[in-house]
Amino acid sequence: METRNDVSAGGVVYRREGDGIEIALAARRTRKGDLVWGLPKGGIDEGETYEAAAVREVREETGLEAEIEQDLGEIRYFYVWEGVRVRKAVRFYLMRATGGDITDHDDEMEDVRWFALAGSMRRAAYKGEREILRRAKDHLA
Repeated sequence: METRNDVSAGGVVYRREGDGIEIALAARRTRKGDLVWGLPKGGIDEGETYEAAAVREVREETGLEAEIEQDLGEIRYFYVWEGVRVRKAVRFYLMRATGGDITDHDDEMEDVRWFALAGSMRRAAYKGEREILRRAKDHLA
């Protein structure tokens, strides 16, 4: 099977609400039609830095403006898309929400919502993203 490499960047966007912390998660449909919640992320355009891509993808997929505060590291995974095995690496950043509106997300996402930090860790569909959320929690504690 043909294999290709793919690199993306994304963010754990947070806001402080009262005594708690909320995380923005975005939902999309899988190829099977299931709704899955996860972190906003996407490809890096030619000449774009990881940081710039993360800020852009967060804005596009969640409708939120956010500033990077911390590099949370990278996750890696494989998937098959249209008969091609994709080796994916995604660098995530801890990002503080500074503006925007979650109703202003792009069509790629079906829904965007704020979740309590602990709830976001349970809601995130993928193991690697749950690990990134744990790292974010450590930095926010």
